[in-house]
Amino acid sequence: MAKIVGIGNALVDVIVKLENDDLLKQFALEKGGMEMIDSERKRTIHEHIKTMPQASATGGSTSNTIHGLARLGIEAGYIGKVSNDEPGRFFQEEMQRYHVTPHLLYSDIDTGIATTFMTPDAERTFATYLGAAATMTPNELDPTIFKDYDYLYIEGYLIFNHDLILKLCQIAQENHMKVAMDFGSYNLVEQQLDFLKDILKNYVDIIFANEEEAKAFTGKEGEEALEILSTYCPVAIVKLGAKGSIVKVNGKTTVIAPRKANCIDTNGAGDIYAAGFMYGLLKNYDIERCGEIATLLSSTIIETVGAKLTDEQWEKLLPEVL
Repeated sequence: MAKIVGIGNALVDVIVKLENDDLLKQFALEKGGMEMIDSERKRTIHEHIKTMPQASATGGSTSNTIHGLARLGIEAGYIGKVSNDEPGRFFQEEMQRYHVTPHLLYSDIDTGIATTFMTPDAERTFATYLGAAATMTPNELDPTIFKDYDYLYIEGYLIFNHDLILKLCQIAQENHMKVAMDFGSYNLVEQQLDFLKDILKNYVDIIFANEEEAKAFTGKEGEEALEILSTYCPVAIVKLGAKGSIVKVNGKTTVIAPRKANCIDTNGAGDIYAAGFMYGLLKNYDIERCGEIATLLSSTIIETVGAKLTDEQWEKLLPEVL
């Protein structure tokens, strides 16, 4: 069975439920937005919310995808950077608890935390402190780790770190690994377009994009965008939200039908979609089946709050998938 290792920003998600918008105003956080914050602001906010009800989970886009693959029974590893602090230890323990092999790097800077404020209207407001996660450098990578894996999954949010991405791709190439990548966000694609085109053309085998990201990369929409993406990568996937998704592999386009769902929270939907699709690829399923599994998982996660499926949801879903 093929094995996969992912690399990305290792963050701890802290979800806090608010009764009103007062705290958002107090900390000048734009409701519904995502703001990058520094360590001082992170500490001030967390000092203020420490007595409030909150839930923690491992986070970061690739971490979520790798977690999903491990829940599906795939042998998976994860590379990220944390600190030897309480959130960093939590991150490692959670990885191990769900049978992901952690290959963690360590920093003197605090572990990254993505704080999510949920208001009664189901609106989410993010205050993200990247911390240790943002300090990963190419010379910290241990090339021997990659020898144990067949696939490398790269988080799009790392794309600004050109040296790191190039080193990863070269290591993958030397070890005859397939490289999969998720674009991360449309504004990243716009900012890093030329570099992304080079990386996709020369190294990436599997690319995941949503509609906005595909348009930012190609200037086109839907099947036209997919057509262009497929000239860069052998496997190209464009996620169309409630309209399903489209995939092109070896010149053949496959339309993946959507599933009806009561959407409450889209957080983590793209991450779990990628987990389902990659699971199918690693099991050598046909593309339609890969897409069906991906859609099943993503349509389930949007019916719950948070970026991960609950144990109960996994228990219900696994017989349909495995």
